[in-house]
Amino acid sequence: MTFIKNWWYRVRKNFSVEPRTKEQLLNSLHNAKKQNLFNAETLGMIEGALQVSEQHVRDVMIPRSHMVVLELHDHPENLVKIIVESGHSRFPVIMDNRDDIQGIFLAKDLLDYYANSAESQFDMRDLMRPAIFIPESKRLNVLLREFRASRNHMAIIVDEYSGVAGLVTIEDVIEQIIGDIDDEHDIDDKVFISHRKDGSCIIRALTPIAEFNEYFKTNFSNEEFDTISGLLLQAFGYLPKRGEKIELDKFKFEVIRADNRRINLLRVKT
Repeated sequence: MTFIKNWWYRVRKNFSVEPRTKEQLLNSLHNAKKQNLFNAETLGMIEGALQVSEQHVRDVMIPRSHMVVLELHDHPENLVKIIVESGHSRFPVIMDNRDDIQGIFLAKDLLDYYANSAESQFDMRDLMRPAIFIPESKRLNVLLREFRASRNHMAIIVDEYSGVAGLVTIEDVIEQIIGDIDDEHDIDDKVFISHRKDGSCIIRALTPIAEFNEYFKTNFSNEEFDTISGLLLQAFGYLPKRGEKIELDKFKFEVIRADNRRINLLRVKT
């Protein structure tokens, strides 16, 4: 605690004038970082925390069309296949369509079922949890507070017509503050392209086009853009969100990580 007090005292001393606007505060924090009062990672988290109060769930949500869902009356063997292929731990459960969400299913509950009662009749209703529905206009800082209070990790987002617009997880919100959280898609910091067992590749959006061409034996032009990110931004015509897909030449690109500033990680299939 003494260390924190001393650190904050040093930061406050760096403020030549008391910040009265967010811009002034950020300028002061950047100056403090230049004087090595904290590192770039800490500055990024502070900026992320400030930014969260201005963002809405629509800015970070997984779109409806890209949600991985389970069907209420599906057989456990089919559920296992979907769970393993997606690598997710929580899933919306639907009845007839994606607007008819019945609840949230946790993958670990299926393991409990097989371990304890695999011979009994499987009923998804006995295992799934209630779904939380929120408007797409809700601010991220408010949602994070609600996640902490309710101990929920996923919420279903509805649009102005009460239709399902997508979903958001607590990880999506936290990543806006602390940056990317390692998951099953992460690759070594020293490589741009990582081959997966299913035949796809996970690549960094900052992969140089020349390196992509060499790896995949392609001839994408790098005269206008240096990286795959620039190439895809031109192809989309806008900054895509996670889950969006596009096809270039014989390659199918899927955005698996992005924020409101850039594309970070992609899945590539041929």
